[in-house]
Amino acid sequence: MSSPAIQWYPGHIAKAISQLREQLQRVDVVIEVLDARIPLASRHPELGQWLGEKPRVLALNRVDCVDPSALKAWQDWFTGQGIPVYPTNGQSGEGVNRLKQAILQLGQSVNARRQQRGMRPRAIRAVVVGFPNVGKSALLNRLLGRRVAESAARPGVTRQLRWVRLGGDLDLLDSPGIIPPLLPDQEAATKLAICDDIGEAAYTPELVAAHFLDHVRMVHPQAEAILQKRYGWSAGIPTGEVAVHELAERHYQGDLERAARQILNDYRKGLLGPLALELPSTPQATAGPQE
Repeated sequence: MSSPAIQWYPGHIAKAISQLREQLQRVDVVIEVLDARIPLASRHPELGQWLGEKPRVLALNRVDCVDPSALKAWQDWFTGQGIPVYPTNGQSGEGVNRLKQAILQLGQSVNARRQQRGMRPRAIRAVVVGFPNVGKSALLNRLLGRRVAESAARPGVTRQLRWVRLGGDLDLLDSPGIIPPLLPDQEAATKLAICDDIGEAAYTPELVAAHFLDHVRMVHPQAEAILQKRYGWSAGIPTGEVAVHELAERHYQGDLERAARQILNDYRKGLLGPLALELPSTPQATAGPQE
């Protein structure tokens, strides 16, 4: 099962990354937002190098898109790696208060040092980072308790860094989605495309949809019955490519792109159920994140 060729690097991202690396010097805590469906594919491979020893927490966002057993498995896996992880749903607000308390607790050392120097306490400065469309702005709005950042279900809405200061105990820096200039791991890039965490100009929908069908049936054998019921496929469709063609012929006058987009949109909207595309038992997970 080979991955489609995918590369995507919008022009504004290079500038945003340069600005982000400058602003990291002013930040106390980093909140890295991951897509719970693909926790490793949605980790930026260079972020660890940029942060050094700076405190970091992971927000495992979109927890409504995966089943509880997959979520617990990932929590256990990250905990075993010594990485604090907090399940969240930026849309509903689930888990956000716990995440905020963790951020404030990590930032306490800043004001402890200021107090030792005879300085007054200040708000903790945190930055929200992650790949495009993993839910950073929605999560930021929840952390602040009001809508201050534009949020939409497509990559590339946030295009520049912006500090949001509302007084109180927390200042947040909203950042655009950041991706590496090259995507050498095409399996991870394909998962980003499936989850709509990368621009649609970067991929061919019918290839990505076919890959999704093959992959999800491998990770979740029970998905076969879900797909058959949803699309009326007979048992034993051999490959995702054949399945996309069959759906196109039956419902879209042979239009492969329309058939592929239906499959991808059905998954993204949760109409196929809460299906994680990565589990800790997969080879990519056992290899660990790239830092």
